[in-house]
Amino acid sequence: MNTIYLTECPRDAMQGIKEFIPTDLKLQYLQQLLKVGFDYLDYGSFVSPKAIPQMQDTSIITPQLHPQTTQLLAIIANVRGAQDALQFQQVTYLGFPLSVSEIFQQRNTNASVHEALERIKEIQTLCRQHHKHLRVYLSMAFGNPYNEEWNAEKVISMSEKLYAMGIRDIALADTIGCSTKENINYLFTELTKSLPDVKWIAHLHSTPDTAYEKVEAAYNSGCRYFDSALMGFGGCPMAKDQLTGNIATETILIFAEKNNVHLNINKDELQNAQKLAQQIFNQYH
Repeated sequence: MNTIYLTECPRDAMQGIKEFIPTDLKLQYLQQLLKVGFDYLDYGSFVSPKAIPQMQDTSIITPQLHPQTTQLLAIIANVRGAQDALQFQQVTYLGFPLSVSEIFQQRNTNASVHEALERIKEIQTLCRQHHKHLRVYLSMAFGNPYNEEWNAEKVISMSEKLYAMGIRDIALADTIGCSTKENINYLFTELTKSLPDVKWIAHLHSTPDTAYEKVEAAYNSGCRYFDSALMGFGGCPMAKDQLTGNIATETILIFAEKNNVHLNINKDELQNAQKLAQQIFNQYH
């Protein structure tokens, strides 16, 4: 039986919420998600609290998490953030956003794409020294809102650069919800064939009516790693409409059941997590 490996993304679901979610409530939610047994948990970020105020308590939460089978992933944007994250033995993965769009890279991390690639080299060295893994998110992988030139070959070229630097975890991130089943199919088909030893991850955004077909397109093109968030909360503040957000974890569950694909999750604990998610995101939004 084939397996899909899931990264649950509460960090992505929470970070855009302006009202601060109490640390104890965040911790309760993250601990419940660990009980579900997701393969990876994108749980927080070590970035400036001015940039993302909601994540200012990640360093308080981290030592209180005790993952059994789930690997914890923290987002960082520079070497300083990486150094902060690497202090914690609980963190297995660091996630770094590298944009296909020069404009977005400047806005997101205050660095050019060239500077970001240099940061990745430094961070990759640190990760190796600490026996950690680095996942690079190629944001704007399916297009951008700035009328900058985009083509699939640009994404493939950047992926090849990362591969040459030793990166083996690369996520194609649909930052504004403009992915289609056609460009998803093309990119994942090309990349899984040309760089087969990379863990290719689909970090897709969608409206509810196209979410399933996007998951299906990525899976049928060789992708086995997916990012998602319970009930599709959060994830796409730059989209043109409010219906666009993270792929709902539930959509991937439906796809897996229909196609006899295994997921490493405890369904009873998942129901408990869904109840808690509803409470949190109905109160804080």
